[in-house]
Amino acid sequence: MAERLATRYRTALVTGASTGLGRAFAQMLLAEGVAVWGTSREAGRLADLAGEHPGAFHPVVMELGDAVAATRSFREAEQAAGGFDLVVNNAGYGVFGTFADVDFSVWREQLNVMLVNTALISHLALQGLRARGRGALVNVSSLAAEFPLPFQSAYNMAKAGLTALGESLLIECAGTGVVVIDLRPGDYRTDFEGAVRRPPAGQSDARLPRVWAAFEKMMRGGPPPEEAAAALRRALHRGKSGTVRCGRFFQAVVAPLLARFGSLPLKRRVQAGYFDLD
Repeated sequence: MAERLATRYRTALVTGASTGLGRAFAQMLLAEGVAVWGTSREAGRLADLAGEHPGAFHPVVMELGDAVAATRSFREAEQAAGGFDLVVNNAGYGVFGTFADVDFSVWREQLNVMLVNTALISHLALQGLRARGRGALVNVSSLAAEFPLPFQSAYNMAKAGLTALGESLLIECAGTGVVVIDLRPGDYRTDFEGAVRRPPAGQSDARLPRVWAAFEKMMRGGPPPEEAAAALRRALHRGKSGTVRCGRFFQAVVAPLLARFGSLPLKRRVQAGYFDLD
């Protein structure tokens, strides 16, 4: 029988633990014997996890839109945990709309939450991990970093930025004992599309409705989030830094091969067909 992750990671912080992939990650870690501090903007959304895992799951209210508040929440949770052995930056959300038609403040807010302040949590986490010379930092990027989602420009920017951060940290943390994982999931059946913010009607691009329909179909046809949690579990057991792609076979295996060995025009044609942009 394989050893549980708790033999390597005593404590973990998982951001965005109330729903979707974050919830699946938290549940997987709890099943592995890891004590989890899970974040959400609202404590009530974490109450059931705390009730199901008394003493093992610890709710944390974290507002990633506010750097000062997010720093305070992280430090308080870190102190309560006696330090984190594992930090999983997962929190995020989508905004669907034409870049030029949506007020830029909407895009700025999304980038602030998903890139700037997520990088801040990575910065805070690495201070503790490097001081102890062990542990792991997981930034949940997306295959959208390689295959951008149409009309979700800030999401694509944020995920590409996290991937670039991961590549930087792979170099900086080599030989320190700290594992850095850039996790790039594809589409999972998490109702992510149900929470995507859609600005008011009246945008100029007539393709928006059919692209949204293709996006909804793609998300609803994805595998369950527990499969992404299993992929993360395997990566943590390996204990090696690197990039982990997961999702449907086409997304996680075929598409990256196309991106690597195919031409850029071919990649764009395939993507246009995938989202009914032709």
